[in-house]
Amino acid sequence: MKPILSIALVLSLLSGVAQAYPGMQPHPQENSGSTVDKVQLLPKSYPIEAIPFQTEDGKSVDFSQYKGKVVMVNMWATWCPPCVRELPALEELSHQFGKDDFVVLPISIDAEGQKQVQPFLKDLGMPDFTSYYDPQQKLGQVFPLDYIPATFILDQNGDLVAFVRSYVDWNDKKAVELIGNLIAKKPGNRAETAKLAE
Repeated sequence: MKPILSIALVLSLLSGVAQAYPGMQPHPQENSGSTVDKVQLLPKSYPIEAIPFQTEDGKSVDFSQYKGKVVMVNMWATWCPPCVRELPALEELSHQFGKDDFVVLPISIDAEGQKQVQPFLKDLGMPDFTSYYDPQQKLGQVFPLDYIPATFILDQNGDLVAFVRSYVDWNDKKAVELIGNLIAKKPGNRAETAKLAE
């Protein structure tokens, strides 16, 4: 029994897959009718390693390039209906705030990357939608990607401060309030983040 457990432990450590951060355990949610209430603010921030992903033209980028902004990372795929359902609302939310304060990074994990995603977006009637790509799922080293859609929110320091691993209606005014509060908050003050979560 012990050797099997040891092998399983070693394999999990070698897999390079991110486990849930402390504070990511499911919490009971008030049923207000808003999917935004599923977003959980973490009790403390977590630095995120600069793992590269790709732009539409194949350039390598990472989260360090967005420091100074609140960053909403949305992991999605064409084969995931709830993910696709979120895309128009994510695009709308991205226009609610100034580009110097907030950025939405939808990152596709489709195996064929841009070759698969661009025709899909065109057929969806969203040919101008900007997606990023992580076909090898390298971001699984810093985010648990066992379930999508998954959205991870980074503060202006590039630290993980909030997440949701479920579909969210980002058109909801509560989403605008949530992002507005994170933009207004000074990074590093986790007590303030905890108050936002109440």
